[in-house]
Amino acid sequence: MNSVDLSVMIAGEAGDGIRQAGLLFSRACARGGFYTFSVFDYLSLIRGGHNSHLVRVCDREVYSHRKKVDILLALNLDSIQKHASELSSNSAILYDSDSVRKLPELSSKVTGIPVPLKSMTKEVGAPLITRNSAGLGALFSLLGYDLNLFLGVIEDQFKKRPKIAELNKELAKKGYDYMRENFEGEFPFRLKPIKGRSRYVLTGNDAIALGALKAGMKFFVAYPITPASPILHLLASLQRDAGILVLQAESELAAINMIIGAAYAGVRAMTATSGAGFSLMAEGLGLAGMSETPIVVVLAQRPGPSTGLATYTAQGDLRFVIHASQGEFPRVVVAPGDVEEAYYRVIEAFNLAEKFQVPAIVLLDKHLAESYKTVDSLSEDVKLERGQLFLDKYEGEYKRYLITETGVSPRAVPGIEGIIVKQDGSEHNEWGFATANAENARRMQDKRMRKLEYLRKEISNLNPVKLYGDERAELTIIGWGSTKGAILESLLLLKERGIGARFVQVVYLWPFPDYEVKKAIKDSRKLILVENNKTAQLGSLLKEFLCLEPDKKILKYDGRPFTPEEIVDRIEEAI
Repeated sequence: MNSVDLSVMIAGEAGDGIRQAGLLFSRACARGGFYTFSVFDYLSLIRGGHNSHLVRVCDREVYSHRKKVDILLALNLDSIQKHASELSSNSAILYDSDSVRKLPELSSKVTGIPVPLKSMTKEVGAPLITRNSAGLGALFSLLGYDLNLFLGVIEDQFKKRPKIAELNKELAKKGYDYMRENFEGEFPFRLKPIKGRSRYVLTGNDAIALGALKAGMKFFVAYPITPASPILHLLASLQRDAGILVLQAESELAAINMIIGAAYAGVRAMTATSGAGFSLMAEGLGLAGMSETPIVVVLAQRPGPSTGLATYTAQGDLRFVIHASQGEFPRVVVAPGDVEEAYYRVIEAFNLAEKFQVPAIVLLDKHLAESYKTVDSLSEDVKLERGQLFLDKYEGEYKRYLITETGVSPRAVPGIEGIIVKQDGSEHNEWGFATANAENARRMQDKRMRKLEYLRKEISNLNPVKLYGDERAELTIIGWGSTKGAILESLLLLKERGIGARFVQVVYLWPFPDYEVKKAIKDSRKLILVENNKTAQLGSLLKEFLCLEPDKKILKYDGRPFTPEEIVDRIEEAI
């Protein structure tokens, strides 16, 4: 059996349901035993403007989209004009013939397939947005796929609206039957369900929300901002069943201060934002640092400065989060590279925040936050550590900021009989009273910063640096965050071309795991850095901590994520 590696793009205007159509396609493929990865591209518009959802389907685990498109499901002429150049050999454009009267000139290797999608929706009295279901039905027919898998996905998606589900199912059947009756020949790409388990289709945002729930988070508050808003939306929909409180704050300042207050009361709390919102949170982050209050902040990056490219991706905030807020204080910065890591690493962030009484920042970007990936079941067998937290009683004299060897002091919640819990955003003594005493200031700063030494030791047990590919290869690619997917795919392409390579993924960025990074790259003859930013911010950390300059920097900063082909081409130029 030939391997399956198919890329399908669904494209149209904002408001045409492009994101939902791509998700339904991905879920139907996942139910047939396939792996998928999909990227949704959209402008910062409610209606109008161009949207596209690119879905890659494989019979092996897939980590990234690729450059070429095999089938384009186009709902308007603009989609064909924008994406025809991206089509592969022997590809097809399946288009709404009611919206596209005449195709532009295409390559002889591209098959144009007209389907009257608008007419189908009128026949059943359905709203225009449902033509996606007819288009997907036609698409699955072209691929020879089992329509029942798609119909099952529709039922699940609209189970609370059975009439809408029936309309979409009827349209899917119409599209499927139309292709069977009107398309002659057999399309070269076929998609037959394979044996194996069906899988979940999740985004990084979904995984963060589910991981936070598993970590015991009880309070989530955020101000909506792309691309972090889906975390707020999902948690709000689950709050009653999960027994948590979810609030939309009036601002990012309010959001971070609310979770500081909740954490002071002993509750695991989290907020999520993007770079612009995190800028507003910087003062609150300093309050958490000075008061030694454990909070978790998720930052889903997008290009800046200012509003930048509000709906696109970047890795430009790494140095910002490491140094955000005035003064010096310890913090944790962790950057998951895929959906599974987003789930498990946010749990670690909660544990580290409470164990060391520091703010923990989980660094995503739009590409990871909003791209969909198939995953197997996520483990619920996770360890929760709350550190020196006293919830019901405390013996002896209570000093909230007791100076200890590790820098971690006993943390009690307000209301425990016989003690008063004092926390202060000004410099303070062991009891929590503000003081400007010089010797006290020195001792307290030393106490707080001692946590970094013990944080490093703790993080070293959490696999802060991961190694993939040929461990003996002399060519090493190093990166962090969502570049992981494209780099893993590039390793496969390089291997096909007879080039051995390995990938070093830096997961924890602060405290920087210098020993683990040095160990991972020690035998490299050529080190290539891959980042979605202009200034090579991971590269600056390599220089700072290891006095190391990569042999080649592959940087991208146009708001778009890497494709594996881009990375391979740049590597071949370098070697």
